[in-house]
Amino acid sequence: MMKKHAVKAWTSICLASLLTACSQGSGYSDLDQFMAETRSKPRGFVEPLPEFKAYEAFTYSASDRRSPFEVPVEVQLTMVDEQPQSDIEPDLDRPKEVLENFQLTELNMVGTLRRADGSSGLYALIKDNAGGIHRVRKGNHMGQNYGRVVGVNETRIELIEIVPNGRGGWVERPRSLSLDEG
Repeated sequence: MMKKHAVKAWTSICLASLLTACSQGSGYSDLDQFMAETRSKPRGFVEPLPEFKAYEAFTYSASDRRSPFEVPVEVQLTMVDEQPQSDIEPDLDRPKEVLENFQLTELNMVGTLRRADGSSGLYALIKDNAGGIHRVRKGNHMGQNYGRVVGVNETRIELIEIVPNGRGGWVERPRSLSLDEG
């Protein structure tokens, strides 16, 4: 008996669901009206994407010249027809020091040291681009142009470099490294 009532109840629920699903719903008339109005309005216009110029690669052809970010070095040469005899030339028999493997632009002065008794004078601390720290004093050599340290103080190192003069000889050129505050 219980089974009969369950089957009747189940059949009634299925029939009611079927009739509800198949009936035409009249609750969407406002939505249909809104969609019809929206479709009848003029459509918007989207501007086309702007055209971009194609990238043109630039080849830097002045790589053999002085960097525009370095301070220019003043070298005063007088061009005279006769070649003056100069005894200035680098000592090529001297063993190279560690800091002669670096350009001066790769070296920074980062501080100074002085012995407590003051017997050995003042040392400058030089940092290379590989992260090493080196002590330098008057008489040491540094840079790839045969630079010789001629003076050290708390804020500056004075050097004399020996560079080619462009006529087969050599000329001395003063340079300096200042203390790097950063």
